[in-house]
Amino acid sequence: MPIRTQAVSVVFAGVPEPPVSPELEVVAHTPDEREAVWHATALRPDVLVLPVHPPALDGLAVTREVASRVPGTAVLVLTPPGDGELVVAAMLAGARGVLSRSAGHDDLVRFIRGVAAGAVVFGERAADRLYGLLAASQPMRAFPRLTSREHEVLGLLADGLEIPAVARRLGLAPKTVRNVVSAIHAKAGTDDREVLLAQARNAGLGHHS
Repeated sequence: MPIRTQAVSVVFAGVPEPPVSPELEVVAHTPDEREAVWHATALRPDVLVLPVHPPALDGLAVTREVASRVPGTAVLVLTPPGDGELVVAAMLAGARGVLSRSAGHDDLVRFIRGVAAGAVVFGERAADRLYGLLAASQPMRAFPRLTSREHEVLGLLADGLEIPAVARRLGLAPKTVRNVVSAIHAKAGTDDREVLLAQARNAGLGHHS
């Protein structure tokens, strides 16, 4: 007599059509990925599945928060096809797996079971892109979606400089620096300055690491 495996409890957030499978127990399905933190905290599922939609990137902020607040829930992020930068960004945010949004239901079920079992899984294209970034001559940045200028500004902020001092150091207008900082917050998925600077320092930026 075959042994039945226990179904994986899953919260789907922002996923239009979750797969139907006896291997999965869908404990919640919300159309808005921003509601995922509440569901993950309240229900403690094995896996949370959510997409990341540029340019808003709310899914990265959710991934980061769930990974911190509910470490027993594995996060599987669905990304646009071919967006290698988001693969790295999702990893750094705490995702256990990354899969293209164009993947079929069978692949999605397989990935859900993989991350629930403790594996770190990536789609073939995502893995190819990730290996390419790791093999590249330029070092992988802690905030891979930032431009060189944004990365430079964040490093100075992490070093303790205020916006006027950053502007003087870089020869920019304070308003320009404020615009850059706004872009950094948007790409990092947090509006909290102290959270952003703490993440930057933990990643080795500034002299406070």
